[in-house]
Amino acid sequence: MILLSLICLCSCASKKNITYFQDSDNLPSVQIDSIYHHPKIQINDVLKIDLTALEPSSLIPFQFDKLPTSGMTQIELLKLQGYLVNKDGAINYPGLGAVMVKGKTTQEVQSILKKEIGEFVKDVEVKVRLVNFKFSVLGEVKMPGTYTVAEETVTLLQAISMAGDLTIQGERNNILVIRHNNGVITSKRINFTNTDWMNSDYYYLQQNDMVYVEPNSAKVKSSGFIGNVGSVVSVISILLTTAVLIFR
Repeated sequence: MILLSLICLCSCASKKNITYFQDSDNLPSVQIDSIYHHPKIQINDVLKIDLTALEPSSLIPFQFDKLPTSGMTQIELLKLQGYLVNKDGAINYPGLGAVMVKGKTTQEVQSILKKEIGEFVKDVEVKVRLVNFKFSVLGEVKMPGTYTVAEETVTLLQAISMAGDLTIQGERNNILVIRHNNGVITSKRINFTNTDWMNSDYYYLQQNDMVYVEPNSAKVKSSGFIGNVGSVVSVISILLTTAVLIFR
């Protein structure tokens, strides 16, 4: 009976420590435009740039030759067709040479290229996409790792979902997001049991964000000798067996 009680005490968990968004009934309306910021282009980013014009042949000097793409995944294909931002923060664009893009948004790069190419090509239109948006999810999730997506808008919830959600041992009310902003590292603690963080700049991830899910107290205790229920049971069993042998 004593052993059963110990096991029950160690395995009990409160619903309020596990359930997400417990105040969701009171969630205020959120203006997405007020919290979303287009990611700033960084070194080693890959940009996919598409051009259109009334005379397609006039674009030939500003386009690389197409390479074979059979057997490639979508991400691999987009990277192959894209422009890598080099260590100087520039891309090598055909017909223009080095174009500085670091620290700019894709919309700003579109405007720069449209202006420069527009000096040679009539009615040119430019579309720029970031195709290697990366983030990492670590700790108590089912599939930790670094993820690359061909999107510019990934929410924290989507990132956690891609990593298979938190394990039952994950600390819901103290999720850490680490971010690089212009060479400065910042961080934010997120509580998934409520919704107030959804109005913050951390609702959307930025390029190269790292998300860390801490183990809860039960997981931490179980990693130690005393906190491990199996160890406790084994020790008690040995003591009882020894006592029987001595005093029988």
